Amino acid sequence: MSCKNIRLILLVFSLIIPMSAFPDKYWEQRVSLFDHLPVTENDIIFLGNSITDGGNFEELFKREDVKNRGIRSDIMPGVQKRLEQVVKGKPRKIFLLIGINDVSHGHSVDKLAERYEALVNEIRLRSPETRLYLQSIMPINNDYGIYKNLKGKENTIVEFNKRIKEIAKKNNLTYIDLWQFLADKNGKLKNKYTNDGLHLTGPGYKAWTNGIRSYLDE
Repeated sequence: MSCKNIRLILLVFSLIIPMSAFPDKYWEQRVSLFDHLPVTENDIIFLGNSITDGGNFEELFKREDVKNRGIRSDIMPGVQKRLEQVVKGKPRKIFLLIGINDVSHGHSVDKLAERYEALVNEIRLRSPETRLYLQSIMPINNDYGIYKNLKGKENTIVEFNKRIKEIAKKNNLTYIDLWQFLADKNGKLKNKYTNDGLHLTGPGYKAWTNGIRSYLDE
């Protein structure tokens, strides 16, 4: 087996293993970095997991007020644990994209919705002037066969997104359906936007950011 293939296997393993299964040094490194990058009232925050982590939003949007607060492998309790770093700065906007790793851990839709609503409530309580945008869980494409914990989870994602939309409506928040920008006619993440069925390539990030660009200027 080549070194390249070994590195790929290790990367995939690190992305799908539950966060609680080992001390996540990368999570700690990112949190430590964010401690030294304070959020301000003028900032627009992208908050989430590896999909957010991988986006260079300042360049994609060509805006210096956009900050990335994504951490690879993060789950909803992980975001809640580090929320103080974001909300203490009372940012102007937060774009939340979180939950796919929680789905991979096998939680029920009710449990996922419970966790999600608790996170939303805490953000609103601790930073009430922040405009919060709830982004749908992105479509996946299991044809790649890489993320075994997501096999057969397509319907869970669809039902979870319905609950996220309900949470947005209940709290008078903006819900953004990312499927309109990223999914093919069969509800799968388009091949031209991914190389593993879950994460985005450059064209995927362009499709995402172009699709939501107008929300940054509201």
